[in-house]
Order: sequence, then structure tokens, then C-alpha cells
Amino acid sequence: MATFLYKLGRLSFRRRHFVALIWVALLTLAGVGAASAPTAGNSSFSIPGTEAQKAFDLLEQRFPGTSADGATARVVFKAPSGEKMTDPGNRATVQDTVKELSDGSEVVRVTDPYQAKAVSKDATIAYAQVSYKVSGMELDDAAKDALKDSAQDARKAGLTVEIGGDALQAVPHTGSSEIIGIAVAAVVLVITFGSLVAAGLPLLTALIGVGIGVSAITGLASALDLGATTSTLAMMIGLAVGIDYALFIVSRYRAELAEGREREEAAGRAVGTAGSAVVFAGLTVVIALVGLSVVNIPMLTKMGIAAAGTVAIAVLIALTMVPALLGYAGRKVRPMGEKGKLLGRAKKQDEQDEQGKAAEPAKPNLGTRWASFVIRRPVAVLLLGVIGLGAAAVPAASLELGLPDDGSQPTSTTQRRAYDLLSEGFGPGFNGPLMVVVDAKGSDDPKAVFTETGDEIKRLKDVVTVTPAQPNKAGDTATITVIPGSKPSSVTTENLVHGIRDAGADIKADTDANVLVTGSTAMNIDVSEKLNDALVPYLVLVVGLAFLLLIVVFRSILVPLKAALGFLLSVMAALGAVVAVFQWGWLAGLMGVEQTGPVMSMMPIFMVGVVFGLAMDYEVFLVTRMREAYVHGEKPAQAVVTGFRHGARVVTAAAVIMMAVFAGFIGSSESMVKMIGFGLAIAVFFDAFVVRMAIVPAVLALLGRKAWWLPKWLDRALPNVDVEGEGLRAASGDDDGDRQLVRV
Repeated sequence: MATFLYKLGRLSFRRRHFVALIWVALLTLAGVGAASAPTAGNSSFSIPGTEAQKAFDLLEQRFPGTSADGATARVVFKAPSGEKMTDPGNRATVQDTVKELSDGSEVVRVTDPYQAKAVSKDATIAYAQVSYKVSGMELDDAAKDALKDSAQDARKAGLTVEIGGDALQAVPHTGSSEIIGIAVAAVVLVITFGSLVAAGLPLLTALIGVGIGVSAITGLASALDLGATTSTLAMMIGLAVGIDYALFIVSRYRAELAEGREREEAAGRAVGTAGSAVVFAGLTVVIALVGLSVVNIPMLTKMGIAAAGTVAIAVLIALTMVPALLGYAGRKVRPMGEKGKLLGRAKKQDEQDEQGKAAEPAKPNLGTRWASFVIRRPVAVLLLGVIGLGAAAVPAASLELGLPDDGSQPTSTTQRRAYDLLSEGFGPGFNGPLMVVVDAKGSDDPKAVFTETGDEIKRLKDVVTVTPAQPNKAGDTATITVIPGSKPSSVTTENLVHGIRDAGADIKADTDANVLVTGSTAMNIDVSEKLNDALVPYLVLVVGLAFLLLIVVFRSILVPLKAALGFLLSVMAALGAVVAVFQWGWLAGLMGVEQTGPVMSMMPIFMVGVVFGLAMDYEVFLVTRMREAYVHGEKPAQAVVTGFRHGARVVTAAAVIMMAVFAGFIGSSESMVKMIGFGLAIAVFFDAFVVRMAIVPAVLALLGRKAWWLPKWLDRALPNVDVEGEGLRAASGDDDGDRQLVRV
């Protein structure tokens, strides 16, 4: 592989005009496609295999035209102080609003609060429920605008009016903090390279890659039913890895220049060595993201595949456009050890002594000093790192999973204010009604089954209201609405859903009728359980495939095993931090978290996938430099020091950049994006600075030569991908007589 990538790097450097033209053309084509593509509505949402989805499908068959899974909105009215909603003036305003809401083309029905008895006991709060033909993700902007306008008209009459439900799902925005993240990345690159030109290359290539990826997603959004969150997450991950991959190759290019190579040769060597690490690091990220499809949630699968495509583009750009731009930059990108006028000049650290052997640098860099310290005290560093991550992971033991509802929205939103008004007037459980579907088609007496089901549900704990059964025209299926006593995201409500389903099992045994629980609250519970059940198989699949891939890369058993175990430590510590902030409320104000509650259901599985892929970036780049030194004759301990001397600065810069990019999404208005941004940022911190910078060198120092052990039969069976560029050195005669290749 190194030889192929070496040729690709030289070709891209030499034919830079052609390469640049191709990427600019692709960016233009993707941009035109995005601009000319039909406007995509919000993506549809379905969870195959869950009871809640089965109930929705059954309702579509037995209650045709009712749009059981359509969007709902609750327009909540509160009378001015001293007045009641039953006063004639307020009543007339509400009825005018109901009439106005009924005119929408996508509206199925609107309930009148006074006919539906949707007025609180003290008569200060009332609500009208609006049902739509399509889901909240598919609802047109015109319908949302009409909903808002009707509420505004009622406000002018003196009422307090707020709108809840899933009809007003908004496209998330990230705010200015995303730009701040990119600015931080630019500053780190300037400090790392000491040159505006060298610093600008990773940013430019990353932005081009993200531009192509996000434009392609936008262009295909309508055809593939992709939501707004898909492009946001693709941008988040694509930008981070795009900068890092380009950073790795530019850094290696400067190191090759420092060894006296011509610029075209240096570009080829950089792509052949660092580019190999980029390919395998990118593969681990792609495996992790595509592996999300095993969960069998279409929305999550699309998100993973879209983000994986953006990562693949980032890899291709790093291998081709980066060397092309290096050709354009010429002497403005200086050898490692030399700084431009921006930060002054520094002496090269790796000078050769008179005998041709590498002399010790006059002043070892920070990476060298740190690695030497770890090698002297490996046990202490290892214990400190493991205990520290273990302490950070403690809150994860209290992890509660759920999906966000209106109660998790900021208090500035109308959805949250409507949620609070309904809780005030009718109780917290009113925000999460459960719909029970009774399929009595195979029963001898459907009416008796409907009555029995309602009576059984009334006997359960935490039930406030059970409405009479509403049968369909055929009389074989009915719906029953259950109002819990607790809020939708509570454990008590989850227990009630399971209690109804257990009671339904007994009813089925006696009457052969199916009792299904659905509604948004039940759907959220089913999604959480589905994600929990998929976590272990997903972890085994992703870590297993990546483990095999790393065996091929490092030609070792223990190094990939150590990498996987270190990842588990960092991801558990990151989950602990997420629980502390978003569930316990630590530093919640600083993070802009207005409402604590359960951690988003997909957070653990999404973090496992993304963080594993990103963690392997640092593992591959750092450890391949160690292996490269080891196979060319250095002792194991010295190889660790060499790896840190060449790679620590770059990995540190890459980690800070990735943290800055992810942290930029903490400013998002979407709670899911905010939580993912924080979780990924803190996970990169733990993995890069604790696991890769401390635990990895400590473990390698303790293992010595055993770290690179591989059974001979497996060594013969594995393909030689030559990540270290061994073939390049042999072909060019770089290995002198005093440095023989080591078979490991």
C-alpha cells in the first residue's frame, strides 16, 4: 500500500492542476445539485419491529384516513389573571382559533376544548388538539406558519397562547460557536506549523471535503428522505477528520523535507507513510459509522452512512488534494524545525552526527521528555490514568436513557411553555398520553374485550384517566387513551407502559385479542429499548472488525487489544461526563442545558461508533511511528520515544482541533446535537490525552518486545500492507548498514 500511495502522492504533486481541477469541479457539481434539488421536507420516522410501530401500522389499516402517526399540536390557552376560559369573550376567541386552525389542507381534525372537556378544573387553562395527515418531520412550513399565526391572533385578544406537540419540530441551528470552533482550529494550526500557508492547507481541504459531502446530502435529501440532523452530524465529523487527516500528511511532508528530500519526493513519502495511517484510520471510522445500520433504525442508518461518505471524501482529499496544494505552496511550507517569519526560526532537532547516526537533540521537545518520563514510571502513569478515567466513569452507573420531549426544550420556546401550562392545568402525565389499541378481530365479543381492557388498565398504578374505548366502523378494533400521573420521560411512566403490555398478554390468553400500546411516549420507550438491545452486538461487530484491521496494520495481537480496551475506558468516562452534565446538572448552565433529564437513547451507541473510529486515528498515527522506528532497529523503549518525538505534537494539535470543532456544536438549539457535540469533545479529550498519551506508552513500556509479538502462522497469513513504508526505504536504499529491519 505504501508504494501505491507514494506514487499517488507524487502524481498528485506533479499533476496538481489536474487534481485541483477535479476537486473544484466536484465541489461545483455538488453545489449545483444541492441548489437545484427539490426542497426536502423533514424526514419520515419509523422504528421497524417495535410494538408502538406495529400499533401505528394497525391503526392505518383499521382506521383508514385517521393518520394515526400524523403530527399533533396542542394549542394551550391561559386566561388573564382574574378571568376564566369559560368567560364568553375568552370562549369566543378560542372557538375562532379552532375554526381558523380547521382550514389547513393538511389538518385532519381540531378538537374544541369545550366539547372535548379539555378545560382545567379551575377553568384557567384550556387546550385544542390539532391532528395532521403527515408526521411532524413531513409537515409543510406553510402548515406550521398557519399554526403560529392562529396562536398570535389569540394572543392579540389578551390570552396567553403556547403551542406544544411535534408539529413545530424546528431545523437545528448551531449558532456562532461552530465558527468559534473553526477559528480555534486555525489558531492551533498556525501555532503547530508556524506558517499561515501551512496552517491554511488542512482548513481549506477540510472545508472542500465537507462542502462536497454536505452538498451531496442536501441534493439527495428529498430522494433518500434525509433529515436536517443528517447533514449537521456529517458536517461535524467530516470537518474534524478532514482537518486531522490533512494535518497528519502536511506534518509528515515537513519531516521529510527536514531530512533533505526534494519536495516532490517528500510529498510522495508523506502520502506513502502518513497517508497509509490515514487510510486505515479512515476505514475504522467508516466501519463504525456504517455499522450503525445493525440497530435497524432507518434514521440512524442514514445518518451513519451519510457521515461515513463524508469521511471517505476526507480521506481521498487528504491523499490527493493535499499533495497537490503542497505543490502550489512550494517553499512557503518549510521543513520541520524551521518556522516562518510569523513565529521566527528554530534549529532542527534531528541533526546527524559525524558518524551518520542520529544525534540526541540539543533540547528534546515536549513529546520526547514526556515519553521518557512515562517509560521511567510506567506503573504509576498507568494506574493514575486508569483510576482517573474510572472515577470519571462512575456517573455512568446512574445512566438513564430516553428521548427528548417538549419538557427538555429551553424555557424560551413555545413548546416548553405549553408543556408547563399543561402540567399546571392537567398534571404532568397529560403531556405524554398513551394510546392503547385493542385488536379484537379474533374475539367472540369485541365490546366485552374493550370494556375489560379499560377496567384492567384502571387498576394499574400511576393511571389518572382512562377514556372509553373508541371502536372503528367494523367494531373489531378500538383505541383507549390513558393519561399517566407522571411526566413522559419518567421511569414511572415507562413502568406503566410495561404494566399495560403485561395486562394485555393476560387478556390475549383469555380472549385471543391483541393489546398494543403506542403514542409518542411509548415510541420513545421502544426506541430506547431497541438501542439498548443493539449496543452489545454493535460493539462486538465494530470493535471486532476494527481489531482485525489493526492486527493487519500493526502485525501484533497485544497492541490492537490495548487499543480496544483503552477505547472502552475513554468512552465510559465520556458517558460519565455526559450523565454528570445533562442528567445530574453539573455545569449545566455553562453548557446551556436548561433542563436536565434522561440521556438521549442513541447517545451510547452513537458515541461508541464515532469515538471508536476517531480514537483509532490517534492510535494508528502515533503507534505506526513507534512501529516504524522499531522495525528499523530501535529498542522498544526508544521506539516509543521516537514515536512521541515525531507524533506527539501533531496528535495533540489534531485532538485540540477535533475538540474545538465538536465543542462548537454545543451551541446548537437541538438538544441531541448539543449532547453529541459535548460527548464527542470530552471523549476525544479523554482518549487523546489520557489513553493515547499516557496509558499507551506506559503499556508499551511494560510489554517491551512482547507488544509486537505475532504468531508465525498468522504473520505468514496476513497481507503485508506496509504502513511503515518499509518497501519505500528498501527501494531507495535509505537503510544504512548499521540499521537492519527487524522481523516482528
